[in-house]
Amino acid sequence: MKLDILVLAVHPDDAELGCSGTIIKHIALGKKVGIVDFTRGELGTRGSAKIRDEEAADSAKVMGLHARENLRFKDGFFKNDEEHQLEVIRMIRKYQPEIVLSNALHDRHPDHGRAGDLANDACFLSGLSKISTQLDGVEQEEWRPRLLLQYIQDRYIRPDVIIDITPYMETKIASIKAFKTQFFNPDVDGPGTYISSPEFFESVIGRAREFGKSIGATYGEGFTSRKLLGVDDLFQLR
Repeated sequence: MKLDILVLAVHPDDAELGCSGTIIKHIALGKKVGIVDFTRGELGTRGSAKIRDEEAADSAKVMGLHARENLRFKDGFFKNDEEHQLEVIRMIRKYQPEIVLSNALHDRHPDHGRAGDLANDACFLSGLSKISTQLDGVEQEEWRPRLLLQYIQDRYIRPDVIIDITPYMETKIASIKAFKTQFFNPDVDGPGTYISSPEFFESVIGRAREFGKSIGATYGEGFTSRKLLGVDDLFQLR
């Protein structure tokens, strides 16, 4: 299946926190969107890899994703090396997205920046015909997405572009809450963590309000770009 947008996320729930409003919005606009998670988040204090798998599937239904896969890289210890790059290249060539959204370039969690670099390198290398990959025994064709953006996660990074997600904020929140073991939920027992506090959840909503305010909207999601962005028509800007 060819996707319009492929989201690469190192942990299940990274995409939900960083860009689920944008995902949901573009699905509503008729675009095909999928997520490839790199790890199962097995190092997380709360829950387990199996539970995270189930929560990711529940969240995918909330968002209406067209595809979701997990590469089962080793949480915390994966590398941006040839082995891991080739696995990501297989996914890029499988789904042939026009746009890729990936983890932040740097963040509180070291996995995020490393995953952002891995996504960046894989997107470039995927366009090289002399790199050979196979899927189900069939040789894949090269493919390079036309645009790679990074969603903004825990640490504030000044965005290069902000998407208005106001009509989709409620569904974004629902997609995050599908990860019942990870975020604030009085009905789920477990040790308190940085992301399970009510303050953390409030900060997610506050960030969306902050980005929305910057473009005259109620809620927004911000993205960075490693390259300069251009438009054909000034009236596409707001």
